Amino acid sequence: RGLAAGIVEQTAARVAALAGGATDELHAYLGPAIGPQAFEVGADVREAFLDTASQSEHDDTRQAFAAIDGAPGKYLADLYALARLRLARAGVAHVSGGTACTVTEPARFYSYRRERVTGRMAAAIWLAD
Repeated sequence: RGLAAGIVEQTAARVAALAGGATDELHAYLGPAIGPQAFEVGADVREAFLDTASQSEHDDTRQAFAAIDGAPGKYLADLYALARLRLARAGVAHVSGGTACTVTEPARFYSYRRERVTGRMAAAIWLAD
């Protein structure tokens, strides 16, 4: 829900301001997250993204949600695609990563959703001279 609420855009603007540059100078790496074949959401989440999508983003936002057969109002969400859309909206042109799934790759990542046990991961933001 933070993604739908604009956390990416706000963070990109703040980091760019701290660095004294523009968001088009930023580089973003999308680290391990729940992937598009495992992230089940309800219609409320889909609607939150569609409601905040610009007209030019609407089709791509809609495509980031796949209806689950036999489960009305349930969708598989592509969190990476949604993050890329939000980064593009923020003006961040350099985006990489976004291929690892913490749920479907148990040999590489822990997943609370999968195991019901917590583990640790790290995230970083840094400013380079």
